[in-house]
Amino acid sequence: MPSITHPSAPCHTPADAAEDVLPSVDTHKDVHAAAVVTVLGATLDGRSFPATTDGYRQLVAWARPLGILRRAGVECTGSYGAAPTRHLSAEGIEVTEVNQPDKAARRRHGKTDAVDAEAAARAMLSARATATAKTSDGPAEILRLFKLAKASAVKSKTQAINQLKSVLVSADPALREAPAGLTNPHLVKRCAELDDLTTTGPAAAARHTLKLLARRIQHLAEEIDDLNKRIAETVKACAPGLLDAYGAAPTAPPPR
Repeated sequence: MPSITHPSAPCHTPADAAEDVLPSVDTHKDVHAAAVVTVLGATLDGRSFPATTDGYRQLVAWARPLGILRRAGVECTGSYGAAPTRHLSAEGIEVTEVNQPDKAARRRHGKTDAVDAEAAARAMLSARATATAKTSDGPAEILRLFKLAKASAVKSKTQAINQLKSVLVSADPALREAPAGLTNPHLVKRCAELDDLTTTGPAAAARHTLKLLARRIQHLAEEIDDLNKRIAETVKACAPGLLDAYGAAPTAPPPR
């Protein structure tokens, strides 16, 4: 996708080559709006770029001739701004996390992407935005992704176990009494081995449902075990010896 080259803010004379300038980015899913201001607050230019690798290159190439790039402000660095943050950091530009503008200020000054991009730069100038953005390219990001997947797997597994037991409660006595007293792992194993009946009706549907739920639970348990191993390996790689401490563990055990 080519860059959207029309300016979204008034163009001014570029800053002196030795003067620092502050680019800022108002991020969105498909297109990012960028603005460059001087350290005195004068807006030099504003344009929009596609949210692609080529678009990030175009953004940096557009901003560099306007002055010295040391810092940049980016909104939503944990979501839509994560990729441009990594690209700017790789270019040697320190990225500052900029919160979205205050709603009252938006109402006073209007709401456009160009205005938001300039507001991000002015938030840096006024020291309202000072937090260094996370680059999301280290072990913390790896662990976040693994734990995200694990959390949903654990939730789904717990839901499936509850559903399996709910089906058993209303099942025929012969089906309900056979696994009575079994622990969850043995109950799941027993249900996963159920054969389908050749007849139709509630009893056959209950057996089939129990088998499907049990196999789903087994699959989710395998996912959780795999993620636990990957989490442990990541912790060991970035913090050797941490897990040797008494009571230390990479993650809490999943429900059985």
